[in-house]
Amino acid sequence: MTIAFINARLIDPENGTDKLGSVVVQDGIITEVVYGDNPHIQAEVIDCAGKCLAPGIIDIGVKVCEPGERHKESFASAGRAAAAGGVTTMVIRPDTKPAIDSPETLHFAHSRAVEDAGVNVHLMAALTVGRNGREMAEIGFLQDAGAVAFSDADSVIADNKIFGRCLTYAKGLNALVMGHIQEPSLSKGSAVTSGPFATKLGLPGASPMAERIQLERDMALVEMTGVKYHVDQISTAVALPVLERAKAAGLNVTAGASIHHLTLNELDIEGYRTFFKVKPPLRHETDRVATVDAVASGLIDIISSMHTPQDEESKRLPFEEAASGAVGLETLLPAAMQLVHGDYMDMPTLWRALSLNPAKLLGLAGGRLSKGAPADLVLFDPDKPFVLDRTTLKSKSKNTPFDGRRMQGVVLRTILAGQEIYKTE
Repeated sequence: MTIAFINARLIDPENGTDKLGSVVVQDGIITEVVYGDNPHIQAEVIDCAGKCLAPGIIDIGVKVCEPGERHKESFASAGRAAAAGGVTTMVIRPDTKPAIDSPETLHFAHSRAVEDAGVNVHLMAALTVGRNGREMAEIGFLQDAGAVAFSDADSVIADNKIFGRCLTYAKGLNALVMGHIQEPSLSKGSAVTSGPFATKLGLPGASPMAERIQLERDMALVEMTGVKYHVDQISTAVALPVLERAKAAGLNVTAGASIHHLTLNELDIEGYRTFFKVKPPLRHETDRVATVDAVASGLIDIISSMHTPQDEESKRLPFEEAASGAVGLETLLPAAMQLVHGDYMDMPTLWRALSLNPAKLLGLAGGRLSKGAPADLVLFDPDKPFVLDRTTLKSKSKNTPFDGRRMQGVVLRTILAGQEIYKTE
């Protein structure tokens, strides 16, 4: 079937353009992109009425709790949430129970994803057995089994010799390693970012320097080994010069930022609201603005949701004891619209971080609005306001910091390989 999406505001992150046109799709592939007049072809026509049409979001760092904690999030519920949020590809973290650290657990997760997710799914695997930082996982076998990257998620490998060996081995396989940059001894036991506000609340804090110190360590080992390395989240201003120097030195390094750290700050935890407890903790406003500017300049390459489902029992606790994390698959797009409406960046720049750069990092064909690219698309109204009600989220867990917030940006349709997988009611 041939489908023509006409009268659309086309967001093209590859060419940096945002203008009216049409996209023609056949057999799941974009066959034509036309600006100006509508294409004169025999096709099913979908009139986009001037709304935005962009490549589907590729969300790196999603946690799906299969195996082990399916009551928090399953591939089926995560897939529904992704489709409703304009996310056409999820890249799954390995911090499950048990961890995805063997070909067997990887095959299990992959089979569940294929059966239930309904969107594209790629899996990361653990860098060390059990994510315990003591014994390297079978990286070669895991790569053969389909792992697209290796990470111990928020379990930082403290032993430099072991981490260096892992990076050396990954370099030999041309494998991507993702790291979490929070120095463990400085971060242990902390619930917030240190400073006057943490002192006012009486909560244990970790210095932003914990992020910089760990990034300095990791960049030294990346320089030593030459491995391809992605920082999962940068959230502080003090870490940005380290990243800038590493890139200027030609190291094979990219970095990401979570949408929560780009749109929220430490003051949001006022009243000990545990839905705002994330890892790393929310930062000072100066850090938030600095990281947003780094995304706009391209220093930070990728924006992700860092979707981390937690059930009510683990969140309805005193702030220090509550679990860290927030769901974000459905709220990623409207939260990201704050960066456009706030004049921090234009739409193509935002979509470069949400879709094009993740595709480039993982060698995927998506993230583009061009002939020959897969027809993974999202049609959305960037201006339509709504009040978020967490009870309506499709994720099993409802731990969003945006509950009750007035937001802008509504997904109208999500298209996967030319087929509609979500349409707003």
